[in-house]
This record gives sequence, C-alpha cells and structure tokens, in this order.
Amino acid sequence: MKFKKLTQSRAGRITLAVIPVTLVMGVLMTGVAQGAVPVAFAVSGSQFQIGASKLDGTGFSQYAGVAVAADGKTMHPVAIANIGSASLTDLCQSVVSVTPLGTLGLLIKAGGGGNPAQASALQLGMTDLQGDATFTNIRIGVDASKVNTSAKGSVGDFAQDADHITITGLKQTAWSTQAGTFALNGLHMQITNGTKCF
Repeated sequence: MKFKKLTQSRAGRITLAVIPVTLVMGVLMTGVAQGAVPVAFAVSGSQFQIGASKLDGTGFSQYAGVAVAADGKTMHPVAIANIGSASLTDLCQSVVSVTPLGTLGLLIKAGGGGNPAQASALQLGMTDLQGDATFTNIRIGVDASKVNTSAKGSVGDFAQDADHITITGLKQTAWSTQAGTFALNGLHMQITNGTKCF
C-alpha cells in the first residue's frame, strides 16, 4: 500500500483503515480467543452500512475487538475505531432484513445541505471500511493500551492512532456504532424495500 508523504500527514486509499488484512485477522482472533475488548452492548444479528461523502474527525484510534450477540456466545471479530469528535457530510445508514413480509430495510439520511451530522465520543465496531483517507500524526503499531484516546484496547495488541482523520467517499460495514452525542441534522428515516447506502 502506497502513501504520499504530507506535512505531518499520511494519505492514501484505505481498507480497514490501512491495517494489512492478514495482520488484522490474526490480531482480531487473538482478541476473540481472550474475550478481550468487547463492544459495549449486545449486537443484533444484522450488520449495517454507513456511508458519507466526507468524515472529518479528531482523536482517532483503532484496534482489535469483538462484538457479542445477545446469546452471549456468538462473537464477531471487529476492528474498533474511536473518534473523539466527528462531522459527517451526507450521512447514510441502512440495514436490510428478510421478513415474513418480504425484504425490508431501514434507511436513515442526515447531514446534507452543508450542515453535517456531528458526533462526539464515537466508537464503531466494523468489518469493512473503504475511502480516501488522510491521517495527521499517525502512529501505526502502537500498543493498543497506549493509544491517544480515552477508549483503549488490550495490552500487547496492535493498534494505530492519529490526531486527525479525514475520509472522503466513506463506505463502512459495521456491527455497532455508539456515541456520547449524535446530532443528526436534517434527519430523514424511512422504511424501504431493501435500499442500501451503497
């Protein structure tokens, strides 16, 4: 993976926010085996999509984790990403389920018209992330227990952190999202026949 050197920055096309896939899976499965770094709530049986034309955030970290279902036994390896404060332009969230009534979806849009959605203490448990990203003061390979965010991973685990992150063309698949505050400017929520964000 190639990166252009910028002033106090690194930029490039990302998938799972620049951690090599084989390394991610090894670290994630270690976390799962140890039962470490769980997502803070029981997740549903469906992943969902999050898209945005631009995410701009400060206070970023990422490390291995696990999302646990309500039965307490089903575990999903995830990459946990923390962002201290974030703005999301043209935010889209979608989830699709097969029901007795057919395929139905929930589609949420916000943050358009030049008024981005705003989040604080944002944490995501994701399985896929794509976009064009710029990181400022990035550290790759830092111990997960020493990242520069209030939320931290397990001692000895691989992690990365950065002072600032910008992602354009964000496409993310996740098991969980949580935030201290989430202001969805221009919120529009609707039931669909299976429409997805991407």
